Amino acid sequence: MSPIARRGVCLVLSAPSGAGKTAIAEALLATEPLLQPSISVTTRARRPYETDGVHYHFLTEEQFQQALCDNALLEWARVLKGTHAYGTPRQPVETALAEGCDVVFDIDWQGHRQLREKLPADVVSVFVLPPNLAALRSRLVRRAGDVGAEIERRMQVATDEICHWVEFDHVVVNDDLATATEAVRAILHAARLTTARQTGLADFVNRLQ
Repeated sequence: MSPIARRGVCLVLSAPSGAGKTAIAEALLATEPLLQPSISVTTRARRPYETDGVHYHFLTEEQFQQALCDNALLEWARVLKGTHAYGTPRQPVETALAEGCDVVFDIDWQGHRQLREKLPADVVSVFVLPPNLAALRSRLVRRAGDVGAEIERRMQVATDEICHWVEFDHVVVNDDLATATEAVRAILHAARLTTARQTGLADFVNRLQ
């Protein structure tokens, strides 16, 4: 039996730095054939180990401004005023959704707001929380090797981001990576099966009758 045609899902993973959203996304991408990553555009320079179109789409500032004028970005931001910009190109996402493929986004709460505004019927969002702030601090220290004032700055940013958990469809506590990944996988699978998303369902039912 042929699978029932469906529209893809925008799976948004957001979290404070160190909570594990990137690890969850990577685990899902390795095991979900119909899931693909959203590849952002950026105006920063390409690093030696990076490949254009794989890690990012690298644009000049002029190209980025043109993309904004053309409404070609689903969400975008500058990390700091006057610095490099980042954004999500619209066309690859729209194409994937129409072909029944899902796209995972590793973006912050501000990007989530913009994406939901542009594609309100396609976004399923998950906010990933650490089990406690002590675990988050430990992860940040292990990952970046920072100490003192920089860790305190990162912790303040993290607590500010946690305040936005209520804006998301689902919340997963990442106390164990494998368990958290399976929870997010269940959310993705359920989203694929919503009645409205299964565009071929009417034809399938008609054949049954």
